[in-house]
Amino acid sequence: MQYARRLGVRIGNNNRLMACRHGMFGGEPYLIKIGSDCLISGEVQFLTHDGSASLFRKEFPHAFIYMPISIGNNVFIGYRCVILPGVSIGDNVAIGAGSVVTKDIPSNCIAAGVPAKVIRTYDEYKEIVLAKMDEIDGFNPLVKKAYLTEKHSLFLNR
Repeated sequence: MQYARRLGVRIGNNNRLMACRHGMFGGEPYLIKIGSDCLISGEVQFLTHDGSASLFRKEFPHAFIYMPISIGNNVFIGYRCVILPGVSIGDNVAIGAGSVVTKDIPSNCIAAGVPAKVIRTYDEYKEIVLAKMDEIDGFNPLVKKAYLTEKHSLFLNR
């Protein structure tokens, strides 16, 4: 988190950045704003520029396209997602692993895919997660381990 702030990323409180690495925030990290209570998985890439403008460099030597990225509060961004220039992601959003976010994602939804599209609402996903947690007493690590080991024993014993 300190690394991101040193680069100029405007970042709220109570966030977790997994595997924060060089280049993750592109060449213009000061154009990125991340709210609070977010979890950003590993190998996520924020792109604040569109390098394709270089096609016109001979004709227009200063051809550059830069746009900010805004991430709301309580956002999960899955492993290896790419967030493209000019994108805003609202509050209470989960972005599925491997997604490429090319357009704005509204608040209170789940999005995934290439390109990322809304696939369900926040409340629909909450019901699914809570049902799965009820199955395994999701807050008790010992019960969870026993349940998962038994449930997946055929797979684990191959």
